[in-house]
Amino acid sequence: MGETLQEFTTPATGQALEAVAERLRERNLEVVIVDDGAEARNEVMARLPAGAEVGSAKSKTLDDIGVFEAVHGAGGYDAIRNRYMKMDRETEGDAIRKLMASPDFEVGSVHAVTADGVLVIASASSSQLGPYASGAGKLILVVGSQKLVPDLETALRRIRDHVLPYEDDLVMSRMGVHTIIAKVLLIEREWDAARTTVILVREPVGV
Repeated sequence: MGETLQEFTTPATGQALEAVAERLRERNLEVVIVDDGAEARNEVMARLPAGAEVGSAKSKTLDDIGVFEAVHGAGGYDAIRNRYMKMDRETEGDAIRKLMASPDFEVGSVHAVTADGVLVIASASSSQLGPYASGAGKLILVVGSQKLVPDLETALRRIRDHVLPYEDDLVMSRMGVHTIIAKVLLIEREWDAARTTVILVREPVGV
């Protein structure tokens, strides 16, 4: 496990990060490279207009860089999560599902990005995958350089061997149940070049 942990937590070289940024741009995504979490936070917040409707799943990356608190605290945004957490899941389940599905802005991260520019995201509930794929008007993803992997096979191994154990411990501590990998989304490219921004962070952020 120690070897695997090192493999999936070591930041990518500057050359590798620049190369994957070019591959992502070729796939019609906007890409910004920043040095650290503070710069990443500034890039995210600069793209969220005051009062904007913003969706976000719980994310260690967003927690690490302060975006989750900025969006869901007293930051002047219409945070979708704040709204649906006050709703009754039994009686308002359909309304919650529709609310989560298509925010004006969705912020989050991914679990891996391949050297040729494919973004890979796994989920148990899959609630963020719809907005990522097409539901959100604009998508902003923050990705630490430790998530850069050679290929899709390694990306899936990163999810199984590194991300899943972390998430399982977290869910067990909070809910007393094990988590699962239910669905995996691959973002190959964007039709609309103005929709998705990927903020690559030189230092490791998130899991």
